[in-house]
Amino acid sequence: MLLELLLEEPELSVATIRTLQKTYNPHKQDAEVRHRWCELVVKHGYTQAYGDVEHFLVHDQAMGVYLYGELMVHEDPEQQALAGRCLSLVQEEMDQSARRVVQEMIL
Repeated sequence: MLLELLLEEPELSVATIRTLQKTYNPHKQDAEVRHRWCELVVKHGYTQAYGDVEHFLVHDQAMGVYLYGELMVHEDPEQQALAGRCLSLVQEEMDQSARRVVQEMIL
């Protein structure tokens, strides 16, 4: 899969990521593709698609735990704020064990 290969790249230009977004509409694909897209967005700090990350974390909670970790590991204040905002939106409806893991990462 193209996104998996691109995740291996140390750097991608904003133009490349934007072209991927326009060409493949990853936010309209299945959960696995959306997850990979969000990983790519977080890894490269593509702020224009942070809305896709937020949507994924809110609507695909079962697959989102790893993504919370990715948001926190880069130590980027904007990404960390995004993680905290998403957790606050969904924590009451999250699986208890998943919520505990995410809270430990964020707090």
